[in-house]
Amino acid sequence: MVKFVAAPIAGVLAGLSWATCWGLSVAGMMTSVLLISGLGRMWALHLRARRTAKGKPLFSRRSRGVVRIYKRFGMPGIAFLTPILFSPVGGTVIATQLHVPRWRIMLHMFWSALLWGAAFTMVATRFSHLEIFQHFAPK
Repeated sequence: MVKFVAAPIAGVLAGLSWATCWGLSVAGMMTSVLLISGLGRMWALHLRARRTAKGKPLFSRRSRGVVRIYKRFGMPGIAFLTPILFSPVGGTVIATQLHVPRWRIMLHMFWSALLWGAAFTMVATRFSHLEIFQHFAPK
């Protein structure tokens, strides 16, 4: 999440255009989603085996909450919350562990990246004049 939020701020401070910052944010998130969804099945099986080997229950309080979100809102709900709660990597791992097909993960994470990338880039552009942002600007 830090990378997805910090990228538009860094882009605006570097003098990149709004569209470039937005495009790079979307590309960054989708690169993570593409890589993790490809390795996701193996990762999910590894995590499950590790939990069972340690004698831990399959579901924790947090995972029950995620399953509740998934049952109520489906993959669109997971994708919507990914940039603000789970991070692109975490959201993709969650979707993979819930056995969502890879093409659906890619589709829903793409519109989520477009939406949240635009929102974070607009906020970064709108507030780039504040002193706190100027402190980090290149001199």
